[in-house]
Amino acid sequence: MTTAALESADAEIINDLLAAGMVVVVLIFFAFVLRFIWGIHQFGAGFFARPFYDPDTFSFRGVFRGTSIAVLTYIGFDAISTLSEEAEDPKRNVLKATVLVCVLTGILSALEVYAAQLVWGSKHFPSEMVESAFPLVARQAGGFFLFHLLNFTILIANLGSGMGAQLAAARLLYGMGRSNAIPQSFFGAIEPKRHIPLNNVLLIGAIALAGAFVVSYERGVELLNFGAFIAFMGVNAASFVRYFWRDRKKSWLNFASPVLGFGICFFIWLNLSRAAKIAGTIWIIAGIVYGFVRTRGFQPGLVSFEATSDDSP
Repeated sequence: MTTAALESADAEIINDLLAAGMVVVVLIFFAFVLRFIWGIHQFGAGFFARPFYDPDTFSFRGVFRGTSIAVLTYIGFDAISTLSEEAEDPKRNVLKATVLVCVLTGILSALEVYAAQLVWGSKHFPSEMVESAFPLVARQAGGFFLFHLLNFTILIANLGSGMGAQLAAARLLYGMGRSNAIPQSFFGAIEPKRHIPLNNVLLIGAIALAGAFVVSYERGVELLNFGAFIAFMGVNAASFVRYFWRDRKKSWLNFASPVLGFGICFFIWLNLSRAAKIAGTIWIIAGIVYGFVRTRGFQPGLVSFEATSDDSP
């Protein structure tokens, strides 16, 4: 086997071990939650329904604001499509992986949040510990063992998630640079030894490092979701247009799905904070101005987004 093949095999083994470790940690967490709930003894009539509705603390505004932040859980599944040129049988595997990530993430995150709500109840988290809320729940359910286990697991998960996001963003910038939408000499360059868009990887890393010092977690989430929901609304709008002009086999599902998707995304987008909307709007305007200048008034032919197979990293 070549060195590249051995490195790929080693990376695949490490990924499998990390995934198995995450599964074990999740099972341990649920075991401690069940033990904690079993030890309460007095549940009350609405104990298991209270995570969905607590008349003392429920408000639609809180739900909608929380939803606009919680959807960060799903942001990233679309990054799978940025690696379509590197995947085997992308027409099948990219679609399959994208759907599976959404389904599994939705089921697992819903169960985890429901279990955490059963443990923590309606108490407020300390303001300085909001970003560490889940380990606090773990400490209440399983003591300091589970607290440190969750902290370590989240650290490893964030490293993996960060590397995946960095790779996807760098790959996206490479595609834009290759298409001459942004300066090709920098963003479309491939490092000859490792065959990766090294400039983009380093740039994304530097931006993320700077943002960690100047942007709060909540504000960063909302800024990310601002752009993500606009993109999702664009995808649903494109599907709706396709239904009317290109889809020969029309059905109520093909009509309702993009309409419902657009409406839900737009509603959640409206509940983002005012500061996030202002900052996101400024960024969009800056992008439109740059695109106008780059294409000399949006003239066709200056930018091409057709993928090629001979220059992929």
